[in-house]
Amino acid sequence: MEILTVEEISEKTGKSVKTIRRQIAEGSLRATKINNRYRINAEDFYEWYERYTNGINSESIFDNVDYINQDSKIVNYIDISKMWKRDGWKNTKQRNGYNFIDLFSGAGGLSCGLVMAGWTPIGSVEIMEQAVSTYKYNFIDRKGFNENVETQDIREIDVKRHLYDSVWGKSVDLIVGGFPCQGFSMAGNRIITDKRNTLYLDMLEIVDHLRPKIVVMENVPGLRSMLGGKVEEKIINDFEDIGYKINVTVLNAADYYTPQIRKRVIFIANRIGLDNYYPKPILRPDKYITTEEAIGDLINHKEDALFNHVPTTHSKETQEKLLNVKEGESLYKNYSDSWKKCPWDRPSCTIKENHGGVNIHPKLPRVLTAREMARLQSFPDDFVFQGTKKWQLTQIGNAVPCYLGKAIGLSVEKMLKSEEKTIT
Repeated sequence: MEILTVEEISEKTGKSVKTIRRQIAEGSLRATKINNRYRINAEDFYEWYERYTNGINSESIFDNVDYINQDSKIVNYIDISKMWKRDGWKNTKQRNGYNFIDLFSGAGGLSCGLVMAGWTPIGSVEIMEQAVSTYKYNFIDRKGFNENVETQDIREIDVKRHLYDSVWGKSVDLIVGGFPCQGFSMAGNRIITDKRNTLYLDMLEIVDHLRPKIVVMENVPGLRSMLGGKVEEKIINDFEDIGYKINVTVLNAADYYTPQIRKRVIFIANRIGLDNYYPKPILRPDKYITTEEAIGDLINHKEDALFNHVPTTHSKETQEKLLNVKEGESLYKNYSDSWKKCPWDRPSCTIKENHGGVNIHPKLPRVLTAREMARLQSFPDDFVFQGTKKWQLTQIGNAVPCYLGKAIGLSVEKMLKSEEKTIT
């Protein structure tokens, strides 16, 4: 999880430290005080910055925007609905013959979705120890994939070399990753990338070295407006400079059977002369999967640590407060996303860990369990999270919804197959 300081946000935005502190004091910008210094989750920063620069105080300006009209290049969509029944996670025989590497893999939400689509993981890099334990348990121990998974810092030269050696002789068809954006800043009118703290350049370096056919990058929608859109422009230019045709748009996970409104900016790039194709939405909004459909059967489920289903015990006073929160609203007025109650008959609001302030159950006087959060992130029930409950919630909140990964994996597969048809 990327964490920013007040000073770093001041540098990124050009606003004074005093202004940033005032935003925190007013509750507009969420922050946690550690050792008498504020620490801000990067995703919270991006969402705040979007509201701040546009003068909008709603949870997200992206709820009613037609992204296709915002894109600088035409975005192509491809129908994947006939392929959706495939589930390579349950049936390892349903492989499509293509390999992928997941950088910044976390617990493996995006990787799990790609495996569902039929892809085979051959490498991953992640620095969070608890997330690596989860990835190992599910992909190596349970599913038997042959990849070396260790707690690694992608910035280290030896880690990159080890990754290159581990996939030597294998076809690297796809590299995916959701890189943090901490290292982007402005110098005059020019965007710069600080090599001391950015991970974006490390991903760019790995892509340029391994030369995968296709690259998929995921991030929060706020990236598109970061530094006046110059961050997006730099990413596009950087990948074009190393020979990749690239497009960008925003996808909503709810369009692909995920019981949650979760929007992510997705870059797709290829070096083999193809048009980049995004998965065409499968569901109409009136057919979205609801919270009830996803977790209703867990209301009476007994506590089960092995299933990651351990309800939080709240005081009677807190339980009463939680019951009185209306669906779609938060327990605290100044924190629109923290301690927010999921709607029951609609898709869940965005699932986040939020420093302990997880989503409130729509019907019970408690916050969601790790398993309920995992269901809303479209993780399969046999995907088990390691570490303490705190770290389980963090891993799930940070993950890319599996079904969004599956949808992207299916569309990218169709791209590759179109190349093969052209060759033959």
